[in-house]
Amino acid sequence: MFANIKQDLRAQGGDFGAQGFWALVVYRFGRWRYGVRPAWLRKPLSLIYKVLFKFVQILTGIELPCEAVIGPGFVIDHFGGIVISGYARFGANCRIRNGVVVGLGRVDEPTAPVFGDNVDIGAGAKVLGPIRIGNNVVIGANAVVLCDVPDDCLAVGVPAVVKPRTRRTPAAAGGGDAA
Repeated sequence: MFANIKQDLRAQGGDFGAQGFWALVVYRFGRWRYGVRPAWLRKPLSLIYKVLFKFVQILTGIELPCEAVIGPGFVIDHFGGIVISGYARFGANCRIRNGVVVGLGRVDEPTAPVFGDNVDIGAGAKVLGPIRIGNNVVIGANAVVLCDVPDDCLAVGVPAVVKPRTRRTPAAAGGGDAA
């Protein structure tokens, strides 16, 4: 647990005051308590987790249940209005922003998106249903993603349209010398 928290702090730029970091600390505690034996000792820790979870949810507007699976390097940029389903799975080095919802497509179908590594989710995006988001994907602000997104793509719009990502060279980005 403490190694994960240390890594989370590093991913948040060392900012103890980052509300995304607070949510991650409570998340890590919630995951850690599952391994506590015997069960009589785990029960009071579960109560503490539930109180901390609700406190962070009210204070920061971040709902990050410990049932979700989050890889290393997860960053919550900007707090508020973030709801993540306990069925969601995130790979390494993912980043989310305010107003993001990751959840079920339908309440009678308890499955949520599975994210690859290096996924960047823009503010206000909604990613819903039993879909897979590949590696190195960017989801644009306010996009509504309801379909799979392959590796190295960009998803933008409502509903989201998937486009291949183009990598700009420094010269194309205006950083090169004109001849």
